[in-house]
Amino acid sequence: MGRLTTHVLDTARGCPAAGMAYVLYALGADGARQEVCRGLTNHDGRAGAPLLEGPALVAGNYELAFEVAAYFAAAGVEQADPPFLGSVPLCFGIADTAAHYHVPLLVSPWSYSTYRGS
Repeated sequence: MGRLTTHVLDTARGCPAAGMAYVLYALGADGARQEVCRGLTNHDGRAGAPLLEGPALVAGNYELAFEVAAYFAAAGVEQADPPFLGSVPLCFGIADTAAHYHVPLLVSPWSYSTYRGS
């Protein structure tokens, strides 16, 4: 059964990014966003359950947005005003609905990276 999962690592402090807010959007052909789900990462920096799975996982384009500035502010990490990174949107496509798509975010107040994980 296909599924979409995520987790966030705080590379500035060397720990999972617990309590980071995220929103998943489905992107229409015209680029319009439709909210699919939202939540907070758990103590391990992961969504507590798959964001999409089974019949809910449909082929298409998605955006997963992470509230990076709010997370670092709550953690007491000094940031510029305004913060360099506010919300980090990751846009990606799902082609194989039987596959596991894992979208991790490695983030600091000044940079981020992602990849298709396993």
